Amino acid sequence: MAKLYFHYSTMNAGKSTNLLQASYNYHERGMQTYLLTALLDNREGEARITSRIGIGEGADTFAHGEDLFAKIEARLAAGPCACVFIDEAQFLDAEQVWQLARAVDDLKVPVMCYGLRVDFQGHLFPGSATLLALADEMREVRTICHCGKKATMVARMDKSGTILKEGAQVHIGGNESYVSLCRGHWRSAMEKGSV
Repeated sequence: MAKLYFHYSTMNAGKSTNLLQASYNYHERGMQTYLLTALLDNREGEARITSRIGIGEGADTFAHGEDLFAKIEARLAAGPCACVFIDEAQFLDAEQVWQLARAVDDLKVPVMCYGLRVDFQGHLFPGSATLLALADEMREVRTICHCGKKATMVARMDKSGTILKEGAQVHIGGNESYVSLCRGHWRSAMEKGSV
């Protein structure tokens, strides 16, 4: 039975690694998958899902406002597809999440979304909020804070390591810009301005 899945976490938890492994498992059994990632995240090249551990795969992209139901329907018309995988799902808009739910319901294809739950200020991303409301199944991908506790928050830093408290919700970056923290250390970092 097709379902809408949301695999969420903070930065550097292995979400993209898990996505690529799950897609590989389908391919290993002779089934095709459809990979999508946010057009605006091109750190490793446009139309590519990559992991910090060095693995990657080509993917189609989605942009804000694009009709993902139509995109998935076109992919299914082109040939068999056992599962749709969405990386950087926090960048989906609410309407796109509804389109993914419709693809699950009407096209009977499973959709697995991987993304951040909250931004650097502790606010839900619009795509993540809608996924939390609509997903049939949610799975937390865990990572740890420097203290050893589960990291549930992410802090944004400037080049000198100073914690940023304001700014645009979306800023593409990796370890040079973000650190995953437990809630207590996130609160402390936001108060002190450093980790």
